[in-house]
Order: sequence, then C-alpha cells, then structure tokens
Amino acid sequence: MKKTLAIILILSMCLFAFVGCGGGAGTDEKPLVVGYSNFSSKFSPFFAETAYDQDVATMTSVALLTTDRQGAVVEKGKTGEVRPYNNTDYSYYGPADLTITENADGTVDYDFELREDMTFSDGTPLTVDDVIFSMYVLSDPTYDGSSTFFALPIVGMEEYRSGMDTLGNLIVAAGPDNADFSLWTEEQQTTFWTNAKAASEAIAQEICDYCKAAGYNAEDDPIEACAANWGFELKEGATIEDFGATMMEAYGNDIATLVGTENAGSSIGDVFPDWDQYTVGVQTGNSAANIEGIQKTGDYSLKVKLSKIDATAIYQLGVTIAPLSYYGDPAKYDYDNNQFGFDKGDLSTVKAKTTEPMGAGPYKFQKFENGVVSFEANESYYLGAPHTKYINFLESQDQDKLNGVITGTIDITDPSYSQDTAKAIAAENSNGEVTGDKITTNTVDNLGYGYLGISAKAVNVGGEPGSEASKNLRKAFATVFANYRNVTVDSYYGEAASVINYPISNTSWAAPQATDADYAIAFSKDVNGNDIYTSDMDDAAKEEAALQAALGFFEAAGYTVADGKLTAAPEGAKMEYEVWIPADGSGDHPSFMMLNLASDALKKIGMSLVVKDLANSADLWTGIEADQVPMWCAAWGATPDPDMYQIYYSGVDGKAAAGGSNYMYDIADPELDQLIMDARASLDQAYRKTVYKACLDIIVDWAVEVPVYQRQNAIIFSTERVNMDTVTPDITTYYGWMAEIQNLELA
Repeated sequence: MKKTLAIILILSMCLFAFVGCGGGAGTDEKPLVVGYSNFSSKFSPFFAETAYDQDVATMTSVALLTTDRQGAVVEKGKTGEVRPYNNTDYSYYGPADLTITENADGTVDYDFELREDMTFSDGTPLTVDDVIFSMYVLSDPTYDGSSTFFALPIVGMEEYRSGMDTLGNLIVAAGPDNADFSLWTEEQQTTFWTNAKAASEAIAQEICDYCKAAGYNAEDDPIEACAANWGFELKEGATIEDFGATMMEAYGNDIATLVGTENAGSSIGDVFPDWDQYTVGVQTGNSAANIEGIQKTGDYSLKVKLSKIDATAIYQLGVTIAPLSYYGDPAKYDYDNNQFGFDKGDLSTVKAKTTEPMGAGPYKFQKFENGVVSFEANESYYLGAPHTKYINFLESQDQDKLNGVITGTIDITDPSYSQDTAKAIAAENSNGEVTGDKITTNTVDNLGYGYLGISAKAVNVGGEPGSEASKNLRKAFATVFANYRNVTVDSYYGEAASVINYPISNTSWAAPQATDADYAIAFSKDVNGNDIYTSDMDDAAKEEAALQAALGFFEAAGYTVADGKLTAAPEGAKMEYEVWIPADGSGDHPSFMMLNLASDALKKIGMSLVVKDLANSADLWTGIEADQVPMWCAAWGATPDPDMYQIYYSGVDGKAAAGGSNYMYDIADPELDQLIMDARASLDQAYRKTVYKACLDIIVDWAVEVPVYQRQNAIIFSTERVNMDTVTPDITTYYGWMAEIQNLELA
C-alpha cells in the first residue's frame, strides 16, 4: 500500500515504436497495448508487492470470490447473481458459491461450492485441492509475502504455525557465539554471520552514497556525518565497518529487519548471498499437522471455520486459486495424510515461479522483456475465450501515456488526471470534450485519497507524542495547511478532485457525509474549540484567521509568543521543520501549492517550514522508514472494507501491528486500538460505521494526518482503435475496465 507511489518510470521512445507496430508472440495479429507504470517482475499471486505486478498476476488468475460494482462480495458466483447498478441490472459470476453460518458457539462457517467446469490455462482441471494448496501457502510459518490470510482467526491456524521458525531467525536468536548445532551446522552459522556482516556494511555504504547524492553530505564528509543523517551516532573517524556494526547492534543482529528498514534501495536478497536458504523453516517444537478450520468437504467444496466473527474475513478468504500442479508438487499433496503440495516450511517451489505466473484467468503470461509484458488469450477461460488474442502491458512514463494514445503506440492507459491532462485530451477531440472521436475518457473516484502526514515521533513536545502539547503543536501546522486545501486542489485538479475532511476515501461506505449531524471541516476550530472562519471572510481574512489560530495552538504547545510571533520553542520542539513532497523536483504534485502557501504564511509568525521537493519519489519512503521525515505528502490506497488495522493500530506497548504502517505516524492510543478491534468483531455495517467515525475523530485529534483530496482516476481509450461497445460498462472504483476484459475488442 505505501510503496505504490514510489515508482520511477524509465523508458526510451524507441520502445514505443517497436511495440506499436509489432505483433504478439510471433504472430501478425496486432496486440492491444496498455500503457502501464513499471514492473518489479514479482508477478506471483502470493508475492506480488506493487499494484502493477499484481495486475499482471490478475490477468492470469481467478480469485475464489469476486465483487460487484459497489465492492460487495458476490456470494453466488457459481450460479450467478443479478444486482442493480445505475438503473441497470448486471449479472455476476465467479468460481464459487458461498454460504456463511454464524454458529451458537460463536464460530463462523464459510462454505464454498466450486464450479466443476474450470481448468487452468494449461488444461489442468481446477478443483478444491488447488484452493486448499493456495490457502496453505499463505498460512505457512515461513510465508513472507504481503497477504495477511494467516492472521485470520481460522480454527487451528495458530497451532499449525507454532513450533517452527525460519533458519535465519533461529540463528539470529541464538547469537554469533552459539555452540549448539542440533538444528543447523556450524558451517551454516559461520556463513550466516559472515554474510550478515557484509550485508550490514553494504547497507552502510548504500546509505552514505545515498546521503551524499541527495545533498545531505559533501563527498569528503566523514562517515559519521552520513550516519547521523540516518539517525545513528558514530564516533569521530568511524569506518563503514563501524557503521554496519552499530546498525547490527541496534537491531539485535536481525539482519533481515535491518536491511528491510534501513536500506536506501536494496533488498535482503541483493546484499545477502543465498538468502533463500535461511528462509526455510526449522521445526523447534510441537505443531499441528494441519489447520483444523480448513476442511475439504468434497472434490469441489470446502469449509473454512473461524473461531469468531471477523468483518474483514470475507475479503481475505477470496484467495487467488493457484494451480497446485504448477506452483507446488502434486506428489506431495495428500489431504487425508496432511500433505498440501509442498514441505511445510519450504516455499522454494512456489517462489521459483514468481516471475512467470500461471492460472485460470482470461490470459496466459508469455514473457516480460524490453519493458513489455506479453499475454495470449486463454481459450479455456471459464467466462468465455477472450475476443482479443494478444495484449501487451507496456512500461510507460506517466507524461508519455497520453501522448502514446495520441500517436497510436498505446490503446488504453491511465494518465494522472489533472486540469492540464483534461485540456490536452479535449484538444485532441473534434468536439472539444474529454470524450470524442479520438479519445474516450472514463473517470471514477480513486480507491484512496491524498493526505499530508505528520510524524508524531518527529513533531512533538518533550518526547511525548501523545501529550496535549504535542497534539497542539501538530494542530498548529495542520490548521495552516488545511486553509489552503481548496485553492490548491482546484488549481491542480479542477473538477477532477474534491477536498475531503476525514482520513478515509469517499468511496467507502464508512466515510462521513456532509449531511451527517456531526460532520466537521478538518482543523477549522481554534485551541478553545471555537470556529476559526466566518462565511463572509475572503482569502486574506482566512489566512490571517488561520495564522492567529495557529499561534494559539503553538502557545498551548509551550512556544513563547511575543508581538504575534514565535520567539522560542519548548523542549523537544523546533523553530524549523521540513516537509517532503515527491513532486519530481519541479513542483508537479497536487499538494505542492498548499505547502508553499503554508510556508510563506508561517514565516509571518516566525516558524520556518522548509519544502523539500524530491525528484525521486522512492526517496520519500526511504526517508520515512529511516525516521528522517517530519512531514510529507502522499496518498493512501484503500480496500473495499474500511478496516483501519493496517494503518492506525498500535498494538501492545505502542508497537505497530506486524506488517502495518503505523510506524509512519507513531500513534499509540489505547482507545483507538480498542475501537478498531471492536469494528472488526461485528458484521453489522451500521454499527461499524459509527465506530469508525469515532476512530476518525481520534486520528484527527492526534493531528498526524491532514486529509487533502479525493481525486478521480482516469482510464483513457483510443476511440479509433478500441471498440468502445465492448469495454466493461459502468466502470466503477471496485469494478475496473479489466473486470470483463474477455469481451474487449480492437476496432
């Protein structure tokens, strides 16, 4: 979710010409070309990380459950359901029917009945064994992909995952001086620590190179200066070896977490030779041979039993059905004898197929080379053979996507949709509209929203992120930022976006509405709870009112104020803060104007706000992970269910949930944690909406996030080259153009 924006798009113009006139897979038939952001080659349904890689996997796969145009799960996919949308009845089909039963003992049964006519693209029949295999991959104690299927309260899940850990984790826990080689060899241990030391030093060097290239340090600055910029204190004259050793000590020798957190671009596999051998599981104690709650009830049916209600479960249970015969080993599958297609703790056979996906989806993966992912139609697709035989996904820089459609090298793409983009599209059409004879534009609200983040760890008073003084400090900034949202969003997007007041996408059923009795404009109250603005204020008056309100918050935070200006900061706070924004180094970002206006305004009251425009958006995430970014601008992606666990749950002792993103904000609020868990434990949507509103109010009170905009996504089609009558009708946030891709035809 957090890395989706951190993509650098590089592609030469000669590639456009090559793809635009070439055929697919050695045929003269012209492929349909889709302009895409760049890929990471992790096309696995289990291990894809970016949305772009996931889309490649989706082209070749089917999920156990599907959703309709409003994001609701289709529970009768096998037999089909008719649901109305936009005054039209639409039929929805999927691989399975689902029946949910709440039992008297508090458990919940999810019973699936699969179609019996489905095959994978290689002709192998799809059965319930493939579903069970897929679920066991996601449940394995060594699984390290992005899915949190294993966190569902499935009966027996904890017992199955206990008693095993990865070889790497066990060696780290034992330490370099371990003399017990009952679970691994002395050679394995020696090699591990040799490689770990080298990996820590490689990351240390990478950090130094990054800091110097980014302008933090001069080329001749000592290593300790680079380390200080990364939050590590070294003695004068320190070496790269010292830097690596200091990081190892800080992370308790956990090299995987060190690399994953402190890197400036590398992964553990890049710096640690043969890392995969240390990800294999080692049995350390007793564990269940199977997951009691995953039960095969027939060749085409299964039951998944949860120990309690979990409102998010229905979306996670709809796993991608991966072929056991391709990703696993059929010789190792025997359900009755607790064998599930691979050795427990060893996912090497699954990971070996990461770059070449295969499944029962509408298209077959052919290859990925020269920036092009090539697909061929899967003639056995259960919803019908695709009408277009070949499709290419072409890596494209965002600024080249629209031009690609205009020049004929791209047929479908998703350019960033701003006022300038809309004007450029309208200029190409003879009618002067965004949909016409050359280009057809389809817009929907983005499943996510733009925001300004403020780190409670970096912006606080006295080292206490949750104190009232710290909240007031962040509210001072948030009040000034919020005042400029309307002019900024209108300037950049025009009608293609709107200002939002809560940190949640407007596409969610849980989003507060302006008509709600307790709806509030974000950061429009002063420190005493009074309205900052009146209806008769012009822009100048609003700015003055916002600054006066900010002074009130600063003073309440402990700042010294004299003659309308800040003169001194309390302990732990500053008179100057940075805000980072990935605006390509040229100010090209929806929130860039807001930051500059706020910076100019804050100077008037004695606060310095330094706007740091990043040419490389990946630097933002690297900086955040290194605790180097006090404030930043970015956007969240969302899911059909508004569960807040992933982003805001702090867990025990203020530690973020495993795999979560609260480390960005560092909220630690027991009341918020409890509300998040309460909402998860109910299937009553009306109740959950009330609870989520209380959550949103707490998040706003912490002032770690300023909601900025809800934008629209645009998919543009070449009206001349795509038969628009065959495009998925009534595209929505939850039901994209690819939903019925099997019907799509070139003109």
